[in-house]
Amino acid sequence: MTDGIKRLSIAIAAVLALAIAGLTLTSWLVDRNALRASIEQQIRAVTGLDLMVNGDIDVSLFPTSHVTLRNVGLRGDAASDPALLVEELVANLQLLPLLAQRFQIADITLVKPRAIVSRSADGRTNWGPIAETLARTMKPGAASQVQFSEIRITDGVLDFRNSAHQTDEIIDDIDLSLAWPSISRSFAATGQFTWRGERVDGSLSVADLGTALAGERSGIKTRMSSAVFKLGFDGALTSKTGTTEGTLTADSPSLRNLLRLVGQSPPGTSGFGRFALKARTTITGPNVALSNVNVELDGNSGEGVMSFGFGERQVLHMTLATENLDLTPYASTMRLVAGTRDWNRQLFDLDTLIARDIDMRLSAAKVTVGNSRIGRTALGASLKNGKLALSLGEAQAFGGVVRGSFGVAKSDAVADIKAEFQFIDIDLESSGSELFGTRRLSGRGSVNVSLEASGSSPFGLAQTLDGNIALTAQNGALQGFNVEQLLRRLERRPLSGAGDFRNGRTPFTDLTATLRINDGIATAETIRLEGPAARLSLAGTSSLPAREYDLKGVASLVTAANAPPGFELPFVVQGPWDDPLIFPDTESLLRRSPATAPLLDSRKARDAVRSAIERLTGGQKAPAAPAAAPLEPASRPN
Repeated sequence: MTDGIKRLSIAIAAVLALAIAGLTLTSWLVDRNALRASIEQQIRAVTGLDLMVNGDIDVSLFPTSHVTLRNVGLRGDAASDPALLVEELVANLQLLPLLAQRFQIADITLVKPRAIVSRSADGRTNWGPIAETLARTMKPGAASQVQFSEIRITDGVLDFRNSAHQTDEIIDDIDLSLAWPSISRSFAATGQFTWRGERVDGSLSVADLGTALAGERSGIKTRMSSAVFKLGFDGALTSKTGTTEGTLTADSPSLRNLLRLVGQSPPGTSGFGRFALKARTTITGPNVALSNVNVELDGNSGEGVMSFGFGERQVLHMTLATENLDLTPYASTMRLVAGTRDWNRQLFDLDTLIARDIDMRLSAAKVTVGNSRIGRTALGASLKNGKLALSLGEAQAFGGVVRGSFGVAKSDAVADIKAEFQFIDIDLESSGSELFGTRRLSGRGSVNVSLEASGSSPFGLAQTLDGNIALTAQNGALQGFNVEQLLRRLERRPLSGAGDFRNGRTPFTDLTATLRINDGIATAETIRLEGPAARLSLAGTSSLPAREYDLKGVASLVTAANAPPGFELPFVVQGPWDDPLIFPDTESLLRRSPATAPLLDSRKARDAVRSAIERLTGGQKAPAAPAAAPLEPASRPN
């Protein structure tokens, strides 16, 4: 047994020695011109392409058998320029045929190939002749006896130039393995490449490459994945009509990062996070149509149809329906107020208005925007030529109905804003709390708003705001002030001081307010409150940029029919919106007091009485008549 093994080992060693000797002898005797011609002939037989060798040739037969051709070009016909340039083409040879001086390729490696794909305005590319040549070569009945089927690409570059759009896209660091259909009719490619700095793993398979290149329908599958996105497509390609149909799936942990990768600038700094899409897809030229769409974004999910156009301008059409829609991440990108007492002065990002065209329709059973909860809503959005138009068909909000429109147009670095809204039979307390963070007003009412402004920031808009606001309300209350209690106290004791009435409320049956706004100054044309026990009327102005009041009014007690008029008190409202001061008319109080009324005829006595009033009201200096002394001597609540 041992002798047999020894004899077998000796025989194997002898065969190997003879093979090595044969390879060594072959390397000395090989005809390099014949070898080059054989390599060119085999590549032409498999691909139909002409091989142009402009550099030298290296032959290595031991320890590996391969031929290296340098500075190689591939072209579809003799009249065209090379569409593929290769620094080194390495053809690995089959061993056994080589011993018989026959050069058969086992596989090919393209080192640092560079493919230049140029697309003209009419849709033709310089790779058209190559595709036609490949299609003829792979036509049934034209199959070659040559059967090498693997082509590897190392450190390749794809340069895609679109003259119609003046764009140039580079894909580099391409490392691929191609299963060439020299034996079967299918084609497959797997590997990695770098696109815009992102390393991508990819695969592509074509059921019948020859059929696909000939323009006929053929199955196609592709998968791509990176740290930013995953993409999959399973369908069919018909290149003769330029149509691709199938199922598209895509997802990304951050749509914001994905949009940046493809050269888009999403607005703001929040939202556009987790994203997923699945849809039936039809691609025809530069147009992509998606049906049976299921899309998820930032926890929102919807169904509908979408379409994209990649012509001179990018165009997106979308119609989606969803059960719950949370717009908080997108609304928070535009903060109108910085802190509590000043407008935000951060400049608007208006570049997103000119990057693309959008036509979008959304319908939702429930909508959330910050603290606001809105019922069934129909929303439309149109963005074209730098002009954004939002339309709210009808939304069930604040216990009533809201409808209106909002438009933004870009002019240099300035945003031109126009808004028209109707709030019909809404709950005033909830709407004030959710929209403006205040609960000063309760009851039900309707508000009509028509506003225009231009500016590069929220503060700039406040400075230029023009328009009108009209409010009608019923059966509510003015929170934080008890006008009736204040008036009755001052009626009995005019010099008793105001006291603290900020924790009370003033009920009303009807409230009417009409505001006219010009260059950021709101003028109260009519503000009238009618209550069961007290009435209020106000006039004056409010500065929107400064967020301050400058109003004068009259408060009066309601009396029974045919009774003498009730007690009336003129007053002034001044100061910041969130903490205004209210001053009564000092002279009116002095005249109502039996002790001080006769003294008003004497200036010296008037000054003395005014000094006494100051002491009674907490030591605050009373302004000269007809100005006002502070209504509230007590310290302001926080």
